[in-house]
Amino acid sequence: MKIDISGLNKFFENRVRLGIMSILVVNDSYDFNNLKGALGVTDGNLASHLRVLEENGLIKSSKQFIGKKPNTSYCVTESGKQKFSAHLRALEEIIKTQ
Repeated sequence: MKIDISGLNKFFENRVRLGIMSILVVNDSYDFNNLKGALGVTDGNLASHLRVLEENGLIKSSKQFIGKKPNTSYCVTESGKQKFSAHLRALEEIIKTQ
């Protein structure tokens, strides 16, 4: 049996990006430190995956200061929601065909 994987999005193949998107889709926003803690990754690892998602219009960031400390929060874009939902539907179809 041939499995159709054409609906899968390459941006969500990595477990960290999949985790980032899963968190952001169900939350209005999430800051860097909370994402890092939730996913159990290093600063550099998280930053590189966030950069890829942001450069491709799947998430957006906003920077602010809380007291004197910088804080970067992330939220999913409408395009990101649509692409992530399509990726999940494609995964569901693969599972159904097995």
